Amino acid sequence: MTTERSTPELLNRQELAAWRGMLRTYTLLQRELESRLEARDGLQNSSYEVLMHLSDAPDGRMRLSDLAELAILSRSGLTRLIDRLEREGQVERERCPEDARGYFAVLTDEGRARVEAARAEYLQDVRSLFLERMSSEERDVLGAVWGRVLSELEPGLEP
Repeated sequence: MTTERSTPELLNRQELAAWRGMLRTYTLLQRELESRLEARDGLQNSSYEVLMHLSDAPDGRMRLSDLAELAILSRSGLTRLIDRLEREGQVERERCPEDARGYFAVLTDEGRARVEAARAEYLQDVRSLFLERMSSEERDVLGAVWGRVLSELEPGLEP
């Protein structure tokens, strides 16, 4: 039995510009931000992101499952990253008292110092490479668009 495939409806110029623009912008921004972060602070984007989330969390601690969701990492990917950050003295693991199988990642003083040292220049890079290239009104529109898309992809999760 053969199945006929319908011809896909191609993206029009406007749709293609929006889609490819988002993909290329994300990829190129991540590449540039990581290059600067690595050269200046010896951190990868994923390490910075995890340390930043822990730094912002109450008592510098988060359940690993929550941290994986925020950092958009698989649980195994986060486990490998936490293993490395733990070896480097940036984080420690603690058992979750309510769940014998659960663990917290806890930011160490060294990890806090490292993320705080990197944060100001990283945020300036985000501003200069991305945010300052659009008006305040354009940032509002873009934020609203991303909010709508994300609310469908991640219901209940704050952007």
